Amino acid sequence: MRKKIVAGNWKMNMTPSQAVALCETLKPLVAGSEADVVFCVPAIDIVPVVEAVKGTNIEVGGENLYFEDKGAYTGEISADMLLDAGCKYVIIGHSERRDYFKETDEIVNKKVKKAIEKGLTPIMCCGESLEQREQGITLDWIRMQIKIGLQGVDAADVAKMVIAYEPIWAIGTGVTATTEQAQEVCGAIRQCIAEIYCQDTADAVRIQYGGSVNAGNAAELFSQPDIDGGLVGGASLKADFGVIANA
Repeated sequence: MRKKIVAGNWKMNMTPSQAVALCETLKPLVAGSEADVVFCVPAIDIVPVVEAVKGTNIEVGGENLYFEDKGAYTGEISADMLLDAGCKYVIIGHSERRDYFKETDEIVNKKVKKAIEKGLTPIMCCGESLEQREQGITLDWIRMQIKIGLQGVDAADVAKMVIAYEPIWAIGTGVTATTEQAQEVCGAIRQCIAEIYCQDTADAVRIQYGGSVNAGNAAELFSQPDIDGGLVGGASLKADFGVIANA
């Protein structure tokens, strides 16, 4: 039985002092969650957030990493840095990274491999634009992202990672994919994993839905057979996240 996982993606929000204050608000609200709870926070917030959630059921993740161990890569952050700071998870290939910073599926693949090599759990994102959905190529597009993103990754490692389906047209727009749409794509992702690897691997990997997840729709979304929790954006910055984590 797969354990649900609810991860907050804080994006470029919260100064270190604000981050600690938010943790103090959220800690008691998520304390009873039966899901794994993760705060994926800006790099500058990682150390104070790790300290703030020490002794709780909350794990901490990064929002990105670079695929080299060290070097002249100004502004980047390495897997070793995330680990040493106390991270257990890292988001890879979020649509904002793909769009604004031109990350390709091949770059995502390198980052996934580096995270796994170092012992971080990748939360690998995939998702289609509104244009792609209207063109009827959603499942083709998602399958391509999955196949390239996981190229050369062992089945045993895939079974332990997290995949987040985030339709780009639903991120931060207030528009949420219907429960049926979300389940259809998450089910297709699991089927794709089974085709690449095996059914046991597909049954083990956790698949999240992300895209305007909120306190009102979380329970219905998370009740679907192939949706194992959520990658939550805006709602992770307020008390609603407690409701979502307990959904």
